[in-house]
Amino acid sequence: MDEKRLIRSSKRLSHCLRHDPARYGVKLDAAGWVEIDVLLAALDARGTRLTRDELQEIVDGNDKRRFALSADGRRIRASQGHSVPVDLGYEPQEPPPVLYHGTVGSSLDAIFRDGLRAMNRHDVHLSGDVATALRVGNRRGRPVVLAVDAARLHADGAEFRRSANGVWLVAEVPPGYLTVHGGE
Repeated sequence: MDEKRLIRSSKRLSHCLRHDPARYGVKLDAAGWVEIDVLLAALDARGTRLTRDELQEIVDGNDKRRFALSADGRRIRASQGHSVPVDLGYEPQEPPPVLYHGTVGSSLDAIFRDGLRAMNRHDVHLSGDVATALRVGNRRGRPVVLAVDAARLHADGAEFRRSANGVWLVAEVPPGYLTVHGGE
């Protein structure tokens, strides 16, 4: 599949599995799964024709591992980032001492006033490394990396979970747990 089609199809898949499955005629189960055959037929009916091999290429080639296949290979779901109700079943875990969040400079005043909030998603997404946070921030402009004092936030009662693709999830990060990361 050519790069442009791969990106376009991946974005359509994300929109369907994370934000608006009903628009595509898809119903996710409580854990966010949908049968692959149902998904492919629904996407095809709305102008995005994918074969199973192309879907597998999207799953395998996504650098952020946004999608997961069930153990039997019959179902697919987004690994995190949903704005529709799902319970992904990720268990609480103790986070590393510091996690990172990529953003842009124009967001810093609001972040240091209100903290990091999930907005229209279920959770705030945090990275275990600076490089990933930089890539995330870079999508919206010149990136700024924030360091999150995850150890202190966890000790103060916040519940952290780690998604199948390694993204750390937390309901919110109040401003007192944030600093601008100086680089590594």
